Amino acid sequence: MIRKIARSILTTYYKPVEKFVKDPLKTQQQTLNYLLEHGQKTQYGIQNHFEKIQNEADFRRLVPVIAYEDLRPWLDKILVEKQMNVLWDTPVRWFAMSSGTTEDKSKYIPVTRESLFNGSYRAGYHMLGMYAIHYPDSAFILGKTLVLGGSQQINRIGNGIYTGDISAILMKNLPAPARLRRTPESIALLPDWEEKLQKLTEYAVGNDIRAMVGVPSWMLILLKKIVEETGKSIPDIWPQLEVFFHGGVSFLPFQSQFEKIIPSQTMHYWETYNASEGFFGVQFAPESKDMLLLLDNEVFYEFIPAGEWDKAQPETVSLEGVETGKQYAVVISTSGGLWRYKIGDTIEFTSTDPYLFKVTGRTRQFINAFGEELIVDNADKAINDACRQTHAKINEYTVAPVYFGDNNNGAHEWLIEFETPPADMKRFTVLLDESLKKLNSDYEAKRSYNLSLGMPLIRTMEKGTFYEWMKYRDKTGGQHKVPKLSNDRKFVDSILQFIGSKS
Repeated sequence: MIRKIARSILTTYYKPVEKFVKDPLKTQQQTLNYLLEHGQKTQYGIQNHFEKIQNEADFRRLVPVIAYEDLRPWLDKILVEKQMNVLWDTPVRWFAMSSGTTEDKSKYIPVTRESLFNGSYRAGYHMLGMYAIHYPDSAFILGKTLVLGGSQQINRIGNGIYTGDISAILMKNLPAPARLRRTPESIALLPDWEEKLQKLTEYAVGNDIRAMVGVPSWMLILLKKIVEETGKSIPDIWPQLEVFFHGGVSFLPFQSQFEKIIPSQTMHYWETYNASEGFFGVQFAPESKDMLLLLDNEVFYEFIPAGEWDKAQPETVSLEGVETGKQYAVVISTSGGLWRYKIGDTIEFTSTDPYLFKVTGRTRQFINAFGEELIVDNADKAINDACRQTHAKINEYTVAPVYFGDNNNGAHEWLIEFETPPADMKRFTVLLDESLKKLNSDYEAKRSYNLSLGMPLIRTMEKGTFYEWMKYRDKTGGQHKVPKLSNDRKFVDSILQFIGSKS
């Protein structure tokens, strides 16, 4: 009886998904109208003449596309000057702290009650509905969900404004019934990562964990600690564990390790696209990791084609104009007070009926030092292919260019931390290179005859190196991720210097 009730609740969450899948363009138009109605009353809306906007063309003409650097002065009006109605017409009480890819160590992303409840939480229900519609016998909501998120810094700003990792903000504001099914706040929001790992281990072992939520890299660290401390396998500890809702980084490089540490035919892995700026996508079906673009969560989407990414005011296309197989940078307007904001992620649509996509990287995470235009999606797939053929497993990796020198051509230097190294590193390198050639014609052209780009240079890292480096940089847990690709050597040199300082 309880299972039947749980199943009924979960499947009702799918009905709104069916509605916007049936009429996506009308849904997005309604979203834009709603956002502009609220935006007219704000300082940002007044400055950008929202009252004159009659359609999408007016919106694109009057409102500039902005990055975080452009947003920061408006945030200071809220954070420093304590002004109201700056970006949205209701108070901003939370700021999600996101890893800084700009000059700031952290970015402050505004979170309103509307963006929290009508955006992120609504998207969470969509996630549950899409999973449950494919697994109608699911019973994970009858047990506990292990959530591995970030930490909370209370009243850091003052004047009733709080900051924290987006996962901490989501957990802090959850309705009481949902809190009872999740990791207790007293543990989940601990600021010290080592203490949190230990407390989570102690909590998890003694509870009926049936679902997990988090970033794959950090969840893997926790699971390994649990196995090490208990001496038991994960299925022995949690026999009814059935799903890991994961996001933040590609799951592909970690999949084999999860399948090894959770040897279960009934375990499912469900992809999500949940960022500090909003919850944008959820895996649509079990047979593919392609995600459905969420269209009724108070987010209006635009997309910048690849050739426009670096322009000050790029041309954008609306949802109606996107094409499959092309790379786009995502631009959003939200009820959190973000207006035509570049979030820095790149995606590729795999279908337009319904609108399915995959995340391919970041506009700032790529390598094009020699015209090879390598993106994260290429690197993830290539390293996974090389691992599969050599029975290797990796924990983390990062890649940077090696520039031309007096005695060398250009190359890509790969720092790789293996869980299980390949028996033959030379063969692994060849397979990695061959896979990259198949995936990326520009890379293949630059590799021709080793004229401008030589073979990949692989440097093996000791186990735990990336974790210790992230800890050293105070970027453990939550939304923090190891940068996969960089068009300069900032991250690679930082890691090598860190290793050198330890020795």
